[in-house]
Amino acid sequence: MTFRQKLLVLAVVPLIVVTVCVTLFLTWQSTRLAQSNIDAFQENMLKSKEAEIANLTSVALSAIRSIYDQASSNDELAKSRVAQILASLDYGKDGYFFVYDYDGNNVVHPRQLFRHGKNWLELVDSDGDRVISELIRTARDGGGLHQYKWQKPSTGATADKISYVLALPKWNWILGTGVYLDDVYAQTKAANVAMQERTRESFAIVALVSVPAVLVVFSTCLYVTFDERKMADGLLKKLTQRVIDTQETERSRLARELHDGISQELLGVRFAMELAGRRTTDATADLKSAIDESVKALSNTIREIRSISHDLRPRALDDMGLTAAIKNLAEKFAARTGVELSLDMQQFIDDLVPPARTAIFRVAQEALNNVERHSKATRLQIKLWTEKGRARMQISDNGRGLGSRPPGQAEGLGLQNMRERVAHFGGLMIIDSGDDGTNLLVMLPKSAGGDPSLIGKAA
Repeated sequence: MTFRQKLLVLAVVPLIVVTVCVTLFLTWQSTRLAQSNIDAFQENMLKSKEAEIANLTSVALSAIRSIYDQASSNDELAKSRVAQILASLDYGKDGYFFVYDYDGNNVVHPRQLFRHGKNWLELVDSDGDRVISELIRTARDGGGLHQYKWQKPSTGATADKISYVLALPKWNWILGTGVYLDDVYAQTKAANVAMQERTRESFAIVALVSVPAVLVVFSTCLYVTFDERKMADGLLKKLTQRVIDTQETERSRLARELHDGISQELLGVRFAMELAGRRTTDATADLKSAIDESVKALSNTIREIRSISHDLRPRALDDMGLTAAIKNLAEKFAARTGVELSLDMQQFIDDLVPPARTAIFRVAQEALNNVERHSKATRLQIKLWTEKGRARMQISDNGRGLGSRPPGQAEGLGLQNMRERVAHFGGLMIIDSGDDGTNLLVMLPKSAGGDPSLIGKAA
Protein backbone atom coordinates (compact mmCIF):
# COMPACT_ATOMS: atom_id res chain seq x y z
CA MET A 1 0.00 0.00 0.00
CA THR A 2 1.15 3.51 -0.76
CA PHE A 3 1.47 6.15 1.94
CA ARG A 4 -1.71 7.83 0.75
CA GLN A 5 -3.65 4.55 0.81
CA LYS A 6 -2.37 3.77 4.31
CA LEU A 7 -3.35 7.26 5.42
CA LEU A 8 -6.84 6.84 3.97
CA VAL A 9 -7.28 3.45 5.65
CA LEU A 10 -6.01 4.70 9.00
CA ALA A 11 -8.27 7.74 8.80
CA VAL A 12 -11.41 6.14 7.33
CA VAL A 13 -11.61 2.80 9.14
CA PRO A 14 -11.55 4.17 12.73
CA LEU A 15 -14.13 6.84 11.79
CA ILE A 16 -16.44 4.29 10.21
CA VAL A 17 -16.03 1.86 13.13
CA VAL A 18 -16.65 4.58 15.73
CA THR A 19 -19.66 5.95 13.84
CA VAL A 20 -21.21 2.51 13.38
CA CYS A 21 -20.54 1.55 17.01
CA VAL A 22 -22.00 4.79 18.37
CA THR A 23 -25.04 4.53 16.11
CA LEU A 24 -25.63 0.88 17.00
CA PHE A 25 -25.14 1.62 20.70
CA LEU A 26 -27.62 4.50 20.62
CA THR A 27 -30.09 2.37 18.67
CA TRP A 28 -29.68 -0.54 21.08
CA GLN A 29 -30.03 1.77 24.06
CA SER A 30 -33.18 3.40 22.70
CA THR A 31 -34.62 0.00 21.74
CA ARG A 32 -33.88 -1.35 25.19
CA LEU A 33 -35.49 1.66 26.85
CA ALA A 34 -38.53 1.44 24.59
CA GLN A 35 -38.86 -2.30 25.20
CA SER A 36 -38.60 -1.68 28.93
CA ASN A 37 -41.40 0.87 28.68
CA ILE A 38 -43.53 -1.55 26.65
CA ASP A 39 -42.94 -4.34 29.18
CA ALA A 40 -43.88 -1.97 31.99
CA PHE A 41 -46.97 -0.92 30.04
CA GLN A 42 -47.99 -4.55 29.55
CA GLU A 43 -47.37 -5.37 33.19
CA ASN A 44 -49.43 -2.39 34.32
CA MET A 45 -52.28 -3.39 32.02
CA LEU A 46 -52.20 -6.94 33.38
CA LYS A 47 -52.22 -5.66 36.94
CA SER A 48 -55.10 -3.37 36.06
CA LYS A 49 -57.00 -6.32 34.60
CA GLU A 50 -56.24 -8.43 37.66
CA ALA A 51 -57.46 -5.72 40.00
CA GLU A 52 -60.55 -5.26 37.84
CA ILE A 53 -61.63 -8.93 37.93
CA ALA A 54 -60.86 -9.15 41.65
CA ASN A 55 -63.14 -6.17 42.25
CA LEU A 56 -65.84 -7.64 39.98
CA THR A 57 -65.70 -10.90 41.91
CA SER A 58 -66.08 -8.97 45.16
CA VAL A 59 -69.08 -7.12 43.68
CA ALA A 60 -70.71 -10.42 42.65
CA LEU A 61 -70.02 -11.86 46.09
CA SER A 62 -71.68 -8.80 47.67
CA ALA A 63 -74.75 -9.32 45.45
CA ILE A 64 -75.29 -12.86 46.72
CA ARG A 65 -73.90 -12.55 50.25
CA SER A 66 -77.23 -12.03 52.03
CA ILE A 67 -78.78 -15.10 50.41
CA TYR A 68 -75.62 -17.19 50.83
CA ASP A 69 -75.14 -16.29 54.49
CA GLN A 70 -78.75 -17.10 55.42
CA ALA A 71 -78.95 -20.37 53.46
CA SER A 72 -78.03 -23.81 54.69
CA SER A 73 -75.62 -26.15 52.93
CA ASN A 74 -78.49 -28.04 51.29
CA ASP A 75 -80.78 -25.11 50.46
CA GLU A 76 -81.47 -25.80 46.80
CA LEU A 77 -83.80 -22.80 46.46
CA ALA A 78 -81.07 -20.45 47.68
CA LYS A 79 -78.60 -22.09 45.29
CA SER A 80 -81.01 -21.57 42.41
CA ARG A 81 -81.58 -17.89 43.30
CA VAL A 82 -77.81 -17.31 43.58
CA ALA A 83 -77.21 -19.03 40.20
CA GLN A 84 -79.83 -16.80 38.56
CA ILE A 85 -78.32 -13.65 40.04
CA LEU A 86 -74.80 -14.58 38.91
CA ALA A 87 -76.02 -15.49 35.44
CA SER A 88 -77.58 -12.06 35.08
CA LEU A 89 -74.46 -10.19 36.14
CA ASP A 90 -72.70 -10.47 32.80
CA TYR A 91 -70.88 -7.41 31.42
CA GLY A 92 -69.62 -6.52 27.98
CA LYS A 93 -69.32 -8.94 25.08
CA ASP A 94 -67.13 -11.46 26.87
CA GLY A 95 -67.62 -10.59 30.55
CA TYR A 96 -69.49 -13.08 32.72
CA PHE A 97 -69.33 -14.98 36.01
CA PHE A 98 -68.99 -18.75 36.21
CA VAL A 99 -69.58 -21.27 39.01
CA TYR A 100 -68.32 -24.83 39.38
CA ASP A 101 -68.62 -27.23 42.26
CA TYR A 102 -65.63 -28.93 43.77
CA ASP A 103 -66.20 -32.01 41.63
CA GLY A 104 -65.87 -30.01 38.40
CA ASN A 105 -69.56 -29.77 37.47
CA ASN A 106 -70.62 -26.50 35.87
CA VAL A 107 -73.33 -24.62 37.78
CA VAL A 108 -73.32 -21.22 36.04
CA HIS A 109 -72.01 -20.27 32.60
CA PRO A 110 -74.31 -17.75 30.89
CA ARG A 111 -72.27 -17.50 27.62
CA GLN A 112 -71.63 -21.21 27.04
CA LEU A 113 -74.84 -22.95 28.05
CA PHE A 114 -73.66 -26.29 26.69
CA ARG A 115 -71.36 -26.53 29.69
CA HIS A 116 -74.21 -26.33 32.26
CA GLY A 117 -74.65 -29.46 34.35
CA LYS A 118 -71.65 -31.27 32.86
CA ASN A 119 -68.43 -32.27 34.50
CA TRP A 120 -65.30 -30.52 33.15
CA LEU A 121 -62.74 -31.60 35.72
CA GLU A 122 -60.55 -33.30 33.11
CA LEU A 123 -60.65 -30.38 30.65
CA VAL A 124 -57.16 -29.56 29.32
CA ASP A 125 -56.27 -26.47 27.20
CA SER A 126 -53.80 -26.33 24.29
CA ASP A 127 -50.91 -25.69 26.70
CA GLY A 128 -51.67 -28.85 28.70
CA ASP A 129 -53.20 -26.95 31.61
CA ARG A 130 -56.06 -28.71 33.50
CA VAL A 131 -58.14 -25.56 33.63
CA ILE A 132 -61.11 -26.43 35.87
CA SER A 133 -59.02 -28.55 38.21
CA GLU A 134 -56.52 -25.67 38.66
CA LEU A 135 -59.32 -23.13 39.20
CA ILE A 136 -60.85 -25.33 41.91
CA ARG A 137 -57.48 -25.81 43.58
CA THR A 138 -56.75 -22.06 43.52
CA ALA A 139 -60.14 -21.22 45.02
CA ARG A 140 -59.88 -23.84 47.76
CA ASP A 141 -56.38 -22.55 48.63
CA GLY A 142 -57.84 -19.14 49.51
CA GLY A 143 -58.64 -17.69 46.11
CA GLY A 144 -56.47 -16.01 43.52
CA LEU A 145 -55.56 -15.69 39.86
CA HIS A 146 -54.98 -18.33 37.21
CA GLN A 147 -54.09 -17.87 33.53
CA TYR A 148 -55.10 -20.35 30.82
CA LYS A 149 -56.50 -20.59 27.31
CA TRP A 150 -60.24 -20.49 26.77
CA GLN A 151 -62.71 -20.09 23.94
CA LYS A 152 -63.82 -16.51 23.47
CA PRO A 153 -67.68 -16.35 23.25
CA SER A 154 -67.81 -13.36 20.90
CA THR A 155 -65.50 -14.85 18.22
CA GLY A 156 -65.21 -18.57 19.03
CA ALA A 157 -61.43 -18.27 18.86
CA THR A 158 -59.17 -19.54 21.62
CA ALA A 159 -57.38 -16.79 23.49
CA ASP A 160 -55.36 -16.27 26.66
CA LYS A 161 -57.56 -15.58 29.68
CA ILE A 162 -56.87 -14.73 33.31
CA SER A 163 -59.51 -15.43 35.95
CA TYR A 164 -59.94 -14.59 39.60
CA VAL A 165 -61.71 -17.28 41.68
CA LEU A 166 -62.76 -17.70 45.27
CA ALA A 167 -64.54 -20.48 47.17
CA LEU A 168 -68.08 -20.73 48.54
CA PRO A 169 -67.22 -23.54 50.92
CA LYS A 170 -70.71 -23.92 52.39
CA TRP A 171 -71.97 -25.20 49.03
CA ASN A 172 -68.60 -26.58 47.76
CA TRP A 173 -68.70 -24.02 44.94
CA ILE A 174 -66.12 -21.78 43.31
CA LEU A 175 -67.10 -18.38 41.95
CA GLY A 176 -65.02 -16.51 39.42
CA THR A 177 -64.77 -14.23 36.45
CA GLY A 178 -62.04 -13.40 34.00
CA VAL A 179 -60.85 -11.23 31.15
CA TYR A 180 -59.31 -12.15 27.84
CA LEU A 181 -55.78 -10.88 27.22
CA ASP A 182 -55.75 -10.70 23.43
CA ASP A 183 -56.55 -6.98 23.54
CA VAL A 184 -53.59 -6.46 25.91
CA TYR A 185 -51.28 -8.39 23.60
CA ALA A 186 -52.65 -6.52 20.59
CA GLN A 187 -51.85 -3.18 22.22
CA THR A 188 -48.40 -4.46 23.18
CA LYS A 189 -47.77 -5.65 19.63
CA ALA A 190 -48.87 -2.30 18.26
CA ALA A 191 -46.54 -0.58 20.71
CA ASN A 192 -43.69 -2.85 19.56
CA VAL A 193 -44.36 -2.04 15.92
CA ALA A 194 -44.46 1.66 16.72
CA MET A 195 -41.26 1.31 18.74
CA GLN A 196 -39.48 -0.44 15.83
CA GLU A 197 -40.66 2.24 13.45
CA ARG A 198 -39.42 4.99 15.76
CA THR A 199 -36.11 3.12 16.16
CA ARG A 200 -35.67 3.00 12.39
CA GLU A 201 -36.51 6.68 12.15
CA SER A 202 -34.05 7.47 14.95
CA PHE A 203 -31.37 5.40 13.24
CA ALA A 204 -31.99 7.23 9.97
CA ILE A 205 -31.83 10.61 11.71
CA VAL A 206 -28.61 9.68 13.50
CA ALA A 207 -27.14 8.45 10.23
CA LEU A 208 -28.21 11.61 8.38
CA VAL A 209 -26.59 13.75 11.06
CA SER A 210 -23.50 11.71 11.91
CA VAL A 211 -22.43 10.57 8.44
CA PRO A 212 -22.23 14.08 6.93
CA ALA A 213 -20.53 15.33 10.10
CA VAL A 214 -17.98 12.52 9.94
CA LEU A 215 -17.43 13.15 6.24
CA VAL A 216 -16.88 16.86 6.85
CA VAL A 217 -14.38 16.18 9.64
CA PHE A 218 -12.70 13.46 7.61
CA SER A 219 -12.49 15.65 4.48
CA THR A 220 -11.08 18.53 6.49
CA CYS A 221 -8.45 16.30 8.10
CA LEU A 222 -7.52 14.79 4.76
CA TYR A 223 -7.29 18.22 3.14
CA VAL A 224 -5.04 19.50 5.91
CA THR A 225 -2.95 16.33 5.89
CA PHE A 226 -2.51 16.23 2.13
CA ASP A 227 -1.87 19.96 2.00
CA GLU A 228 0.85 19.58 4.62
CA ARG A 229 2.22 16.55 2.81
CA LYS A 230 2.18 18.39 -0.51
CA MET A 231 4.02 21.29 1.08
CA ALA A 232 6.53 18.92 2.67
CA ASP A 233 7.02 17.11 -0.65
CA GLY A 234 7.59 20.45 -2.37
CA LEU A 235 10.16 21.48 0.20
CA LEU A 236 11.82 18.08 -0.03
CA LYS A 237 12.02 18.34 -3.82
CA LYS A 238 13.51 21.82 -3.56
CA LEU A 239 16.02 20.56 -1.02
CA THR A 240 16.89 17.56 -3.19
CA GLN A 241 17.36 19.75 -6.24
CA ARG A 242 19.43 22.20 -4.22
CA VAL A 243 21.69 19.32 -3.19
CA ILE A 244 21.92 18.18 -6.82
CA ASP A 245 22.66 21.71 -8.01
CA THR A 246 25.29 22.07 -5.32
CA GLN A 247 26.83 18.77 -6.36
CA GLU A 248 26.90 19.84 -10.01
CA THR A 249 28.43 23.20 -9.08
CA GLU A 250 31.08 21.50 -6.99
CA ARG A 251 31.75 18.97 -9.74
CA SER A 252 32.18 21.80 -12.25
CA ARG A 253 34.61 23.56 -9.92
CA LEU A 254 36.61 20.38 -9.30
CA ALA A 255 36.60 19.59 -13.00
CA ARG A 256 37.98 23.06 -13.82
CA GLU A 257 40.55 22.84 -11.07
CA LEU A 258 41.70 19.42 -12.24
CA HIS A 259 41.73 20.35 -15.91
CA ASP A 260 43.00 23.92 -15.77
CA GLY A 261 45.10 23.74 -12.61
CA ILE A 262 46.58 20.41 -11.57
CA SER A 263 46.53 18.97 -15.08
CA GLN A 264 48.41 21.98 -16.51
CA GLU A 265 50.93 21.88 -13.69
CA LEU A 266 51.55 18.18 -14.32
CA LEU A 267 51.95 18.86 -18.04
CA GLY A 268 54.62 21.44 -17.21
CA VAL A 269 56.42 18.92 -15.03
CA ARG A 270 56.26 16.32 -17.79
CA PHE A 271 57.68 18.71 -20.37
CA ALA A 272 60.48 19.60 -17.97
CA MET A 273 61.30 15.95 -17.41
CA GLU A 274 61.21 15.24 -21.15
CA LEU A 275 63.59 18.15 -21.69
CA ALA A 276 65.84 16.80 -18.97
CA GLY A 277 65.75 13.42 -20.61
CA ARG A 278 66.81 14.83 -23.98
CA ARG A 279 69.71 16.69 -22.36
CA THR A 280 71.10 13.60 -20.64
CA THR A 281 72.54 12.08 -23.80
CA ASP A 282 75.86 11.46 -22.16
CA ALA A 283 74.34 10.24 -18.89
CA THR A 284 74.22 6.69 -17.88
CA ALA A 285 71.61 4.39 -19.35
CA ASP A 286 70.03 3.84 -15.90
CA LEU A 287 69.39 7.53 -15.42
CA LYS A 288 67.89 7.82 -18.90
CA SER A 289 65.59 4.85 -18.22
CA ALA A 290 64.45 6.26 -14.86
CA ILE A 291 63.55 9.58 -16.44
CA ASP A 292 61.60 7.85 -19.23
CA GLU A 293 59.67 5.73 -16.69
CA SER A 294 58.83 8.86 -14.67
CA VAL A 295 57.56 10.63 -17.80
CA LYS A 296 55.42 7.59 -18.66
CA ALA A 297 53.90 7.43 -15.13
CA LEU A 298 53.28 11.16 -15.22
CA SER A 299 51.48 10.86 -18.57
CA ASN A 300 49.23 8.12 -17.12
CA THR A 301 48.46 10.35 -14.14
CA ILE A 302 47.53 13.24 -16.44
CA ARG A 303 45.20 10.97 -18.46
CA GLU A 304 43.56 9.70 -15.24
CA ILE A 305 43.04 13.25 -13.97
CA ARG A 306 41.50 14.26 -17.29
CA SER A 307 39.20 11.22 -17.15
CA ILE A 308 38.11 12.10 -13.62
CA SER A 309 37.58 15.70 -14.69
CA HIS A 310 35.45 14.59 -17.62
CA ASP A 311 33.33 12.29 -15.40
CA LEU A 312 32.77 15.05 -12.88
CA ARG A 313 31.59 17.53 -15.51
CA PRO A 314 32.11 16.80 -19.23
CA ARG A 315 33.28 19.91 -21.05
CA ALA A 316 31.29 18.81 -24.09
CA LEU A 317 28.02 19.23 -22.14
CA ASP A 318 28.72 22.90 -21.58
CA ASP A 319 30.61 23.61 -24.82
CA MET A 320 28.84 21.47 -27.45
CA GLY A 321 25.49 20.44 -25.89
CA LEU A 322 23.69 17.31 -24.72
CA THR A 323 23.96 15.19 -27.88
CA ALA A 324 27.74 15.58 -28.07
CA ALA A 325 28.13 14.80 -24.37
CA ILE A 326 25.99 11.65 -24.55
CA LYS A 327 27.75 10.54 -27.77
CA ASN A 328 31.14 10.99 -26.11
CA LEU A 329 29.91 9.12 -23.01
CA ALA A 330 28.48 6.24 -25.07
CA GLU A 331 31.53 5.84 -27.32
CA LYS A 332 33.87 5.68 -24.31
CA PHE A 333 31.51 3.12 -22.76
CA ALA A 334 31.56 0.99 -25.93
CA ALA A 335 35.34 1.23 -26.22
CA ARG A 336 35.78 0.26 -22.59
CA THR A 337 33.28 -2.65 -22.49
CA GLY A 338 33.16 -3.90 -26.08
CA VAL A 339 29.35 -3.63 -26.11
CA GLU A 340 27.80 -3.13 -29.58
CA LEU A 341 26.47 0.46 -29.60
CA SER A 342 23.63 2.05 -31.58
CA LEU A 343 23.00 5.83 -31.35
CA ASP A 344 19.99 7.73 -32.73
CA MET A 345 19.88 11.43 -31.81
CA GLN A 346 19.10 13.10 -35.14
CA GLN A 347 15.52 14.08 -34.18
CA PHE A 348 16.52 15.78 -30.92
CA ILE A 349 16.20 19.55 -30.53
CA ASP A 350 18.47 20.68 -27.72
CA ASP A 351 16.41 23.52 -26.24
CA LEU A 352 16.47 22.24 -22.65
CA VAL A 353 17.34 24.53 -19.77
CA PRO A 354 20.82 23.73 -18.33
CA PRO A 355 19.52 21.91 -15.20
CA ALA A 356 17.31 19.66 -17.36
CA ARG A 357 20.19 19.03 -19.77
CA THR A 358 22.37 18.02 -16.84
CA ALA A 359 19.63 15.75 -15.46
CA ILE A 360 19.29 13.88 -18.78
CA PHE A 361 23.07 13.43 -18.99
CA ARG A 362 23.32 12.15 -15.40
CA VAL A 363 20.48 9.67 -16.01
CA ALA A 364 22.28 8.36 -19.09
CA GLN A 365 25.58 8.21 -17.17
CA GLU A 366 24.02 6.22 -14.31
CA ALA A 367 22.18 3.93 -16.73
CA LEU A 368 25.41 3.07 -18.57
CA ASN A 369 27.16 2.44 -15.25
CA ASN A 370 24.36 -0.01 -14.29
CA VAL A 371 24.62 -1.76 -17.66
CA GLU A 372 28.37 -2.13 -17.27
CA ARG A 373 28.24 -3.40 -13.69
CA HIS A 374 25.12 -5.59 -13.65
CA SER A 375 23.44 -6.41 -16.96
CA LYS A 376 26.17 -8.32 -18.87
CA ALA A 377 24.65 -6.97 -22.08
CA THR A 378 26.21 -7.32 -25.53
CA ARG A 379 24.11 -4.70 -27.31
CA LEU A 380 23.08 -1.21 -26.26
CA GLN A 381 20.80 1.28 -28.00
CA ILE A 382 20.46 4.97 -27.07
CA LYS A 383 17.77 7.09 -28.68
CA LEU A 384 17.31 10.80 -27.97
CA TRP A 385 14.51 12.71 -29.67
CA THR A 386 11.99 15.53 -29.30
CA GLU A 387 8.27 14.85 -29.60
CA LYS A 388 5.90 17.83 -29.79
CA GLY A 389 8.33 19.99 -27.90
CA ARG A 390 8.93 17.34 -25.22
CA ALA A 391 12.33 15.73 -24.74
CA ARG A 392 12.52 11.93 -24.75
CA MET A 393 15.39 9.50 -24.11
CA GLN A 394 15.34 5.72 -24.43
CA ILE A 395 18.16 3.36 -23.40
CA SER A 396 17.75 -0.35 -24.17
CA ASP A 397 20.03 -3.34 -23.64
CA ASN A 398 19.79 -7.13 -24.05
CA GLY A 399 21.14 -7.93 -20.58
CA ARG A 400 19.69 -10.03 -17.80
CA GLY A 401 17.45 -7.22 -16.51
CA LEU A 402 16.34 -6.24 -13.04
CA GLY A 403 14.71 -9.63 -12.50
CA SER A 404 18.05 -10.88 -11.24
CA ARG A 405 17.70 -8.63 -8.21
CA PRO A 406 16.88 -10.60 -5.01
CA PRO A 407 13.10 -10.66 -4.20
CA GLY A 408 11.99 -7.86 -1.91
CA GLN A 409 15.14 -5.83 -2.45
CA ALA A 410 14.36 -2.15 -2.94
CA GLU A 411 15.68 -0.03 -5.81
CA GLY A 412 19.26 1.10 -5.42
CA LEU A 413 20.30 4.63 -4.65
CA GLY A 414 21.29 5.18 -8.28
CA LEU A 415 17.80 4.42 -9.62
CA GLN A 416 16.23 6.56 -6.91
CA ASN A 417 18.50 9.49 -7.81
CA MET A 418 17.57 9.07 -11.48
CA ARG A 419 13.85 9.17 -10.65
CA GLU A 420 14.29 12.22 -8.42
CA ARG A 421 16.20 14.11 -11.11
CA VAL A 422 13.46 13.46 -13.68
CA ALA A 423 10.61 14.07 -11.22
CA HIS A 424 12.04 17.51 -10.32
CA PHE A 425 11.14 18.70 -13.83
CA GLY A 426 7.67 17.13 -13.72
CA GLY A 427 8.90 14.28 -15.91
CA LEU A 428 8.48 10.54 -15.80
CA MET A 429 10.95 7.65 -15.88
CA ILE A 430 9.65 4.19 -16.83
CA ILE A 431 11.74 1.03 -16.53
CA ASP A 432 10.57 -2.15 -18.29
CA SER A 433 12.81 -5.07 -17.40
CA GLY A 434 12.53 -8.72 -18.39
CA ASP A 435 14.53 -11.77 -19.38
CA ASP A 436 15.27 -10.25 -22.79
CA GLY A 437 16.76 -7.03 -21.41
CA THR A 438 15.90 -3.68 -19.89
CA ASN A 439 14.27 -0.66 -21.49
CA LEU A 440 14.52 2.76 -19.77
CA LEU A 441 12.35 5.62 -21.01
CA VAL A 442 12.68 9.21 -19.80
CA MET A 443 10.00 11.77 -20.69
CA LEU A 444 10.30 15.47 -19.83
CA PRO A 445 7.48 18.02 -20.23
CA LYS A 446 7.62 21.17 -22.35
CA SER A 447 8.43 23.24 -19.28
CA ALA A 448 11.89 21.63 -19.13
CA GLY A 449 12.76 23.43 -22.35
CA GLY A 450 11.18 26.80 -21.59
CA ASP A 451 11.00 29.25 -18.74
CA PRO A 452 13.05 27.90 -15.76
CA SER A 453 10.34 29.20 -13.42
CA LEU A 454 7.94 26.63 -14.89
CA ILE A 455 10.18 23.69 -14.04
CA GLY A 456 8.29 20.97 -12.18
CA LYS A 457 4.91 21.87 -13.72
CA ALA A 458 3.20 19.57 -16.21
CA ALA A 459 3.13 20.91 -19.75
